Amino acid sequence: MSAVAPQIPGSEFDAVEAGTTATRAVTGRARIPWRFLGGRALFYLFTLWAAITINFFLPRLMKGDAVTAYLARNRNVTPEAAEALRSLLGLDTDASLSQQYLDYWGLLLRGDLGISLLHGMRPVSEVVGQSLIWTVGLVGFATLVAFAIGTVGGAIIGWRRGSRLDALIPITTFLSTIPYFWLGLVAIAVFSVMLGWFPIGKAYGVGVTPEWSAEFIGDVIHHGFLPAATIIIASLGGWMLGMRNMMLTVLDEDYVTVAQAKGMPNQRVLWRYAARNAVLPQIQSFALALGFIVGGTIVMEVVFSYPGVGKLLLDATNAKDYALMQGVFLVITISVLLANLLADIAYAFLDPRTRQTEA
Repeated sequence: MSAVAPQIPGSEFDAVEAGTTATRAVTGRARIPWRFLGGRALFYLFTLWAAITINFFLPRLMKGDAVTAYLARNRNVTPEAAEALRSLLGLDTDASLSQQYLDYWGLLLRGDLGISLLHGMRPVSEVVGQSLIWTVGLVGFATLVAFAIGTVGGAIIGWRRGSRLDALIPITTFLSTIPYFWLGLVAIAVFSVMLGWFPIGKAYGVGVTPEWSAEFIGDVIHHGFLPAATIIIASLGGWMLGMRNMMLTVLDEDYVTVAQAKGMPNQRVLWRYAARNAVLPQIQSFALALGFIVGGTIVMEVVFSYPGVGKLLLDATNAKDYALMQGVFLVITISVLLANLLADIAYAFLDPRTRQTEA
């Protein structure tokens, strides 16, 4: 005798709707997987502590310090001023390493990331915050657009496998293999130098005062269009190829075949069943991409002279501004961890198997 699926009072059981885990997914669909989310949150808190600890010890393991590099560029600083700078930066040798570590945590909990010698003794949080706005606005927008176009396009190409749309895969893959610095330089040479459609670089025009006005926003969009377009072109192939390959795998699953056999509309089978399951690996990759948005695309920001976090990190490394380096690394670490935590939350609600672990 064949087993009969259990009926739930007040609900209509549908094996196709539940997918391959039908017997448990229906009962747990509305259940929040607190145990799974709590475990992931504890893991990320431990990872954050480890990253902050490494962030504290790494500059102290390097030869010299930020003040030594600063004195090499400024010969007129007195020894008393140099000692005051070391104390201000938390590099006071009179304090024990454990005391410096506790002081570092105390400053972090107050939101104090130190001061930047490279930017005229300005607070690191202020310097990073200004660059962060430009990076998130440009790289974040370009990443979202590339992910949306690549995921939707990959799903459609996978659904219509064997059609002329398959020609988009090798084209976008070829564009993604081109070194980004070369792609950016070609874009500048063609669209900025030859055609004069877009500025060569910077976030806005020289002499323009940043303000919330239509003229300034239009100038920012005009300057950011070319670097954003190159980011989209360079990353589109990966998103499209990944989604298309996952769609080919999912379309061979039994629940998709059953859904089609029941006469469901193709659009519903495509988006409700096939694409919903195929997009799960894309979400994890997208979370990593979101996290590294804060780090910026260093090559892009150097090629286009864009004032983002990536260029800020490169300048801080060249100047040995350890406080600024620590601040940038900390912001990048937190953004990556938050992005992965959000991906885990999305997984928990999209994939019923995570909810079954608590049943």
